[in-house]
Amino acid sequence: MTDLVLALADARDAAVAGGKGASLGELTRAGAAVPPGFVVTTGAFAAALGFLDPAGSLADGESPAALRARMVAAPLPDPVAAAIARAYAALGPDADVAVRSSATMEDSATASFAGLQDTYLGVTGVTGVLDGVRRCWASLYNEEAVAYRRRLGVSEQGLCMAVVVQRMVRPRAAGVMFTRSPVTGDRSVVAIEGTWGLGSALVAGDVTPDSFVISKITGEITARRVSPKARLHSFLPNGHGVSVTDTPADLRDRPCLGDFEIRALASAAARVEAHYGVPQDIEWAILDSGAPPADRIVLLQSRPETVWAARDRAPVAAPKPRPADHVLALFGKPL
Repeated sequence: MTDLVLALADARDAAVAGGKGASLGELTRAGAAVPPGFVVTTGAFAAALGFLDPAGSLADGESPAALRARMVAAPLPDPVAAAIARAYAALGPDADVAVRSSATMEDSATASFAGLQDTYLGVTGVTGVLDGVRRCWASLYNEEAVAYRRRLGVSEQGLCMAVVVQRMVRPRAAGVMFTRSPVTGDRSVVAIEGTWGLGSALVAGDVTPDSFVISKITGEITARRVSPKARLHSFLPNGHGVSVTDTPADLRDRPCLGDFEIRALASAAARVEAHYGVPQDIEWAILDSGAPPADRIVLLQSRPETVWAARDRAPVAAPKPRPADHVLALFGKPL
């Protein structure tokens, strides 16, 4: 029988673990600090979809909204629910977890789908985890995700959703970093964006993040912008979930990262890029403890950078027989 659940370290194939799950598995095997967890595989999704929709009514024209509603409401097949419950119990009694969508087309070299499918933070208890899994599956058919696939010409046939379940972390600061400049495409720098607390504040658009640019070559911080960060997303353990509050006045205008932390993040980013061999878009968190910055960094995702990669693939101009023809074409004077 197809595996219904995989340990995160065993997640290798995006067709089984989805893009996010396969990437987190790769990071785990590479020795990066990744919160422990497991993947509910696409095999579990297929089993649940077959149980829910044996006649294949989606293919017969059922609307995505109707299918989403049915997926959220329907109980899971017993083998799927039991496998998830066992994997969740292995994380510890009533562990606080993040339940994260991981579609098979997600986080590829040509399409990220970042933020288009659901994630649930601070989930506690097996009932909450099972509900989060169903909701992540249903988010494969969100209007935004369907529209994005149509824009890219991605077929709906054969699409599957895995789900990543990981222990929650309680970061002092979190954000994203790019191993090439998202503005200029410069591959000699790491660009970092961050805020206090959970990175969900960035995803939700609740804050303008602090931003830093650091040279991979010299380690010099070549640019920094500290923004007023008005809102704070905080993880409250023991089943209390995530709170959204005003940022304390003494933190609002302070940089969320010190220089040692910026350099430690840039070093981690460079190692991840070297491992994958292409520029990366990385989600990070820094835990609040007395350990050195490098030991407090946790990586929550790494995906190929897609914007500048697409520009690199596109030809600058249509080929012409002679180099001079490109110059002459600018002036409308074919030779």
